[in-house]
Amino acid sequence: MSQTLSTTARSRVPALLRVVAIGSLAATLAGCYSQHQAQAPYPLDYRQRHPIALVNGNQTVEVFLGQNRGGLTPAQRADVLAFAQSWKRDATSGILIDVPKGGRTDRAAQDSLREIHSIFAASGIPGGGVRVRSYQAPGGSLASIKLNYSRLMAKAGPCGRWPDDLGPSDTPDHMQNYPYWNLGCASQRNLAAMVDNPADLVQPRGEAPAMAGRRAVMLDKYRKGENPTASYPNDSGNGYAAGKISEVGK
Repeated sequence: MSQTLSTTARSRVPALLRVVAIGSLAATLAGCYSQHQAQAPYPLDYRQRHPIALVNGNQTVEVFLGQNRGGLTPAQRADVLAFAQSWKRDATSGILIDVPKGGRTDRAAQDSLREIHSIFAASGIPGGGVRVRSYQAPGGSLASIKLNYSRLMAKAGPCGRWPDDLGPSDTPDHMQNYPYWNLGCASQRNLAAMVDNPADLVQPRGEAPAMAGRRAVMLDKYRKGENPTASYPNDSGNGYAAGKISEVGK
């Protein structure tokens, strides 16, 4: 009986060794894979490291209120008019007006709100596209009427992230002369802030029609064998406008 058990145990030893060898090989391969993943380089193109994304943001204009004055100042009227014009050009939502309530500026807020509505109506903004809501007037700070709408905005960043050290190192990543992670982030962020129409970053605008009148005149001259160039009243004949040297300072 003991001899049978001993024979069975000896027959199981190669199987156990194979299981241990397979487990060791799998662990080794997993270690190599994780190490390769950790050392994989990040994108070398700054546009891939810091892409510009199109998001919906808020455009806000504040109209500050006085306690003993109703209506808008000339500068505030200009701000509201510019806000209305930009809404017609850029908005992706209606206009939301936040009006303070419960303070000493209630009368001024209502007078200013009526004038704001009149400027919106004169600018062609439909009444159904404007919504008014109230909020608790601040106690210590100056109250204001807040004009808001949503618009398409371009954003990039955040900048200032340094996942790797820039100093000398013996690691292979520092020997490849890769650009550091934060390089190009500020340029992308500035471009996103300066672009007039964020949609231009995705697709071009539609082309305007050519000036058919001027083109027809030039083609007609070409068919007649005439010089198709234009003539200007003050042309001196050499391609430059005739003029007189100023005598200021003589």
